[in-house]
Amino acid sequence: MKGGKSKGESKKADAKLAVNKKAAPATKGGRKPAKGKEPKDPNKPKRPASAFFIFMEEFRKQFNKENPDNRAVSAVGKAAGAKWKSLSDADKAPYAAKAEKRKAEYEKVLRAYNKKQAEGPAAADEEEESEKSESEVHDENDDDDDEEGSDEDDDQ
Repeated sequence: MKGGKSKGESKKADAKLAVNKKAAPATKGGRKPAKGKEPKDPNKPKRPASAFFIFMEEFRKQFNKENPDNRAVSAVGKAAGAKWKSLSDADKAPYAAKAEKRKAEYEKVLRAYNKKQAEGPAAADEEEESEKSESEVHDENDDDDDEEGSDEDDDQ
């Protein structure tokens, strides 16, 4: 048996190839969370659409009117891509202008968001705590009113 593995060698190789089956924390999509990656902030402003996607918004409406029976997203995308490629730069200019305008607005909102984040999570935490305490106070007052109202009904 030339070139064959002995019993000892095969066990070592199998041990190296064996998958470590420790229980990983369940996450969305069944993937492991990336190390060092922070979770996304749902309050962060979304990036603006590119010129092509602004074109797609208009094209999608037109395409659906012309082809009401065709609901395939891929068909709309392929048709839009072909039309976009055939447009001249002059035809694409209005979409590019709209994209630039949206980008400018996004940058403005993003600066405000980043400034708010830089001011610190401490300020945001204080606001949340004060809101919580106000709602708790209102809940307690509402409960007291209900009890007093029920006593008045019993007296009558």
